[in-house]
Amino acid sequence: MEASSRVAFRIAAALGLLGVVLGAFGAHGLAPTLAQLETVEIWKTAALYHLVHAVALLALAAAGRASWPLTACWTGGVAIFSGTLYVLAVTGLKWLGAITPIGGTLLIAGWALVMIRGK
Repeated sequence: MEASSRVAFRIAAALGLLGVVLGAFGAHGLAPTLAQLETVEIWKTAALYHLVHAVALLALAAAGRASWPLTACWTGGVAIFSGTLYVLAVTGLKWLGAITPIGGTLLIAGWALVMIRGK
């Protein structure tokens, strides 16, 4: 496994771990807050995209197919997309919705890199 795939594998594992922790925290520890703010679905969306991209990166890294640009796109995308949604869900700060699409664009760019690279 080349260096970029080894690093990507570790990053993907860390993203996966954090995604499970945050998903469980939202479902249990934050349940009353999210219900009161009516933001349960926002938290679920954040966790879904977080975990999907962690698993996808893990699979590509395990296959030796994770590049630095892909890893950066998906790591940054998860941090910005899911991160802003997590914060929005807990705080109700609607202006964060203006930042969220930057993360979504990075996630899309990562998928474009996968498509372009092929195999």
